Amino acid sequence: MTTLWRATAFGTFADLATATETLDAVGLAMSWSLFDDSDPARLDMYFDIKPDPVGLRDVLALSAVPDLIPVPDEDWVRLSLEGLQPVAAGRFKLFGAHNADGLSLEPGEIGLEIEAGPAFGTGHHGTTRGCLMAFDALLSAGVRPDTVFDLGCGTAALAIAAAKTLPDAHILASDIDPEAVSESQANCEKNGTPDIECFVADGLDHAKLAGREFDLVFANILAGPLVSLAEGIATLLAPGGRVILSGLLTEQESWVREAYEKAGLSVARQTPIEGWETLVASRP
Repeated sequence: MTTLWRATAFGTFADLATATETLDAVGLAMSWSLFDDSDPARLDMYFDIKPDPVGLRDVLALSAVPDLIPVPDEDWVRLSLEGLQPVAAGRFKLFGAHNADGLSLEPGEIGLEIEAGPAFGTGHHGTTRGCLMAFDALLSAGVRPDTVFDLGCGTAALAIAAAKTLPDAHILASDIDPEAVSESQANCEKNGTPDIECFVADGLDHAKLAGREFDLVFANILAGPLVSLAEGIATLLAPGGRVILSGLLTEQESWVREAYEKAGLSVARQTPIEGWETLVASRP
């Protein structure tokens, strides 16, 4: 029987959210879950090799050494899915195969089947929900983009949401991680949106993007890359185009906002979700 390891850390939501950025950036854990419904907040991290708790504390800048326990493989699968109920975000409802049988959609709701896998973007994170809610608001305001690009697509949840609401749009999705792109392609197939073009790209460096302009860009990545890509993303927008930005904490909002305002865009802040910010930036 394979044994996995669960490390549990407690602290403020902001500190643990920063730790998850490090986890994503360096690929330390197989998966992680951040819970803000307790005081202090809790971060569960799963590893296929026994980690050094003291090393984790130091690398992730935690306030204390995390608790470490072995978890049998089948228990980890159960635990990783336990409590992952369908998530509503505007007109969208994200769900996994484990709750597909009992899923009910209200009139006007659009289902997105996204598994809780290794790629970022299952909908149980405030950044994905924030992007979907911002997109829902644009649709409600009558915005109908013809071209859409999901930058750093993770699971392609955002691209799939666009495809299901904009059937005539040309939609691209990219990620720096080949595994995420493979998962995105599989998600597109099972959601009935196989025409989305998914490809591996390092930021904006890809032939598919050369000379292109988009009416809508999703950029749910991290604050640092958002800032470094601000001018390139602004150039990628068609006149009147918009970019939905997320992956930034409240204390990083002004930093990211200033980068996009400096790039010539008008920036509107959305309602934060669980300490995560979403911005909508528009090209004149």
